[in-house]
Amino acid sequence: MQIKKWTAAALGAVLAAGTAGTAVAHHSFATEFDRNKPIRLEGKVIKFEWVNPHSWIHIKTKEGETWRVEGGAPSALLRRGWNRNSLPSGTEIIVDAFRARDGDTRASAAEIRFPNGRELSLGNPTTEAVAAAAKRAKGN
Repeated sequence: MQIKKWTAAALGAVLAAGTAGTAVAHHSFATEFDRNKPIRLEGKVIKFEWVNPHSWIHIKTKEGETWRVEGGAPSALLRRGWNRNSLPSGTEIIVDAFRARDGDTRASAAEIRFPNGRELSLGNPTTEAVAAAAKRAKGN
């Protein structure tokens, strides 16, 4: 009986430790990004990371800076027509985003545009809501 208790306790500890990193890694939009600091980034895709909990687009801007732009989870992107090959390296894009609070070259965006005018949602529901609220505020 003692062995079963120790086995259950050990299994519980392993599961708790294994999921702790995921819980800590995920964050709210307001904790990491500032809705009062919008930025427009224009440049070429360096790399597109198809990872959980958020995808990341690495962009080299026309000014020569490298930015990391957070998008939605791969499952959210799939629902919007994306796949892991949607943004090959060298693709020119325009991103309206919100800067990181800590001043790093990191941002969160709801949509990207291409030079031909086509738009795609990055599948981040929080950022989409912030962008919609900003558009409504401009209309008033």
